[in-house]
Amino acid sequence: MELGMVGLGRMGANMVQRLLRGGHKVTGFDPNADARKAIEANGAASAESLRKLVAALPSPRFVWLMVPAGKITDDTVTELQSLLADGDTIIDGGNSNYKDTLRRAKTCADKKINYIDCGTSGGVWGLAEGYSMMIGGDEEVVEGLQPIFETLAPARDLGWGRVGPVGSGHFTKMVHNGIEYGLMQAYAEGFSILRHKSEFALDLYNVAEIWRHGSVVRSWLLDLTAAALEKNPDMTGIAPYVDDSGEGRWTAMEAIDLGVFAPIITLSLLDRLRSRDSDSYADKLLASMRYQFGGHPFKKQE
Repeated sequence: MELGMVGLGRMGANMVQRLLRGGHKVTGFDPNADARKAIEANGAASAESLRKLVAALPSPRFVWLMVPAGKITDDTVTELQSLLADGDTIIDGGNSNYKDTLRRAKTCADKKINYIDCGTSGGVWGLAEGYSMMIGGDEEVVEGLQPIFETLAPARDLGWGRVGPVGSGHFTKMVHNGIEYGLMQAYAEGFSILRHKSEFALDLYNVAEIWRHGSVVRSWLLDLTAAALEKNPDMTGIAPYVDDSGEGRWTAMEAIDLGVFAPIITLSLLDRLRSRDSDSYADKLLASMRYQFGGHPFKKQE
């Protein structure tokens, strides 16, 4: 199957590699020439503009977006609407707000362009491990894209699926990320308590390794926490500043709108906001975990 990929940052470029390994043909576009050269070195084609990307794809065209949520996605979708034809498909694999997705899908439907939202999890590990994909959109269109999803997923029948109509993919991914906030916060607070019991001089990496096997709190996040503690047990050089990329805020606001009690997710978000004004070991560990699983940069302590 042939696909156009827009956005060749680390995650988008890794997805291109996985698709190529699966036997798919990919043409990528990114305004950064170096990013285009990088995928060419791996065997993909590249285009210097969205117009040239669309022109290079056979009909019906499938264009996957891996660009930041907000204005960039809006501008990209608007330009693609002027270039694509009836029956072509846009797949938004970024972390768009589901309300924006619903709006974009409506404008695409008016032009008879299919719009699929694919909440994508896996970060920098997706190339090797595969991506978890929560897909929203027309059932028939999603079924036609099955070869792409099967290639990107951890296995053909694992880690991906259509969760509902358009908008539901990004909504599900939003809640997924809200849960992630709470899990990370619990680990960070627990290890901070262990660290503060100074008379026991606990080896936190050793504790993490023990918990990773057989414990009810074992998880991939704990694996990554152990890796962070092994490399830097004191979180030296990491500022206690934990960023947020939006999904936790959206989840908390959605909980309020729906009247759903969600204190853990909400408080974990609030703690990230608080981290920007304090010095906390837990926050340093959170920043380190984000780097471990997603390659997210951390702010260095001055």
